[in-house]
Amino acid sequence: MDTPILDFVNEYANRNAVRLHVPGHKGVNILGVERLDVTEIDGADSLYHANGIIEKSELNASALFSSHTFYSTEGSSLSIRAMLYLAVKYAKSKGQQPLILAPRNVHKTFISAAALLDFEIQWIYSHSTDYLSCKIDTFTLNETLKNAMQKPVAVYITSPDYLGNLLDVKGIANVCKAHGVLLLVDNAHGAYTKFLPQSMHPIDLGADVCCDSAHKTLPTLTGGAYLHISYNAPAEFKQNARDALALFGSTSPSYLILQSLDYTNKYISLDYKNKLSKTVKKIEFLKIRLISNGYSLIYSEPLKITLRTKEYGYTGYEINEFLQKNDIVCEFYDPDYLVLMLSCENLDGDIDKLANVLLSLPKKEPILVAPPKPTILKRKTSIRNAMLCPSETINVNDSLGRILASPSVSCPPAVPIVMCGEEIDKDAIKSFQYYGIKNINVVKK
Repeated sequence: MDTPILDFVNEYANRNAVRLHVPGHKGVNILGVERLDVTEIDGADSLYHANGIIEKSELNASALFSSHTFYSTEGSSLSIRAMLYLAVKYAKSKGQQPLILAPRNVHKTFISAAALLDFEIQWIYSHSTDYLSCKIDTFTLNETLKNAMQKPVAVYITSPDYLGNLLDVKGIANVCKAHGVLLLVDNAHGAYTKFLPQSMHPIDLGADVCCDSAHKTLPTLTGGAYLHISYNAPAEFKQNARDALALFGSTSPSYLILQSLDYTNKYISLDYKNKLSKTVKKIEFLKIRLISNGYSLIYSEPLKITLRTKEYGYTGYEINEFLQKNDIVCEFYDPDYLVLMLSCENLDGDIDKLANVLLSLPKKEPILVAPPKPTILKRKTSIRNAMLCPSETINVNDSLGRILASPSVSCPPAVPIVMCGEEIDKDAIKSFQYYGIKNINVVKK
């Protein structure tokens, strides 16, 4: 597979031309990558009006993912906003008021998109004991859509979620199609799922649109991501995709990230499927060893190891500290979980070291303190109104009865505990306290 973006930039860098264009470093190395950091000069194409090397590279990615694939240099956050914009635009073209059906464990980008695009949300609640996961069964979804007073334009789901739980995307897609509703998937953590022995990628399972963060699981620079549109999606989605991305994206996309996405195509086309298969088997073997030694795992996503730490006698904070002392840095931890994200670039020595360190930690009596169970909160105003209203920062302990103005969590995990526009009750305060959130933004009285 060719690499048109990478080839062009290397050729330009080797010319040693006088750079009388941005960026201001002029190719002079400080970090060591400046010579390859260019902009939309002649021949370099333009990301949101691609008809040259970027279009060729995106067509390579499209062939690999069996979809209409577009690049983002601003992560899946940009792709999420774009696909929600496309759904809202599609609803309005049909004379519908845009309504999206979504579980509560959405990334906070979904919330900011709701504020920007002003669409209505009907939340899906589950019986999960934590706010990071939301199980959706096809029977309940079918009943919800069948009995809906207003049919949503789309169902929006996150799979895999931050803890590695995978939903029945194929079953959900079938229900959506039966009701004439689109399926949008935040697949930020699952770009690699296309290349498993049996694809688990949302597009192959029936989703209309999805995003992948290439940088999370593939050897791509941070910020490299995809917007995938199914061949079966309404034609307007492909036609308007670049405009949707341009609406929210920077007019100065990173050519370093574009080169990285370009090279990732070649990397995938060589021996990636075989490497991935071998890596997944090694991780599976490690999971079995951990379980046989008393660890409890969330056991679904192939490249992720998520420990239920309290069942082993520790909080996630404590196991993270133990790993840090042994020069192992995890993806995420909280009182209940510790998330480890692996890829084909982790050498055997990495996996062996992780196994040795975790298995050297003695098991203790389980910690029986459960996280606060998410509750249904009263919505007092729209997400858009809450985020745009004058606000103030207050201590969580003083927030009873106040209305949340902006998302109160950082990234990771970037999943809101309370949604903007909802009234904070005693249970919400307990959740904030449990997860160490001390100050929040509320609508000013």
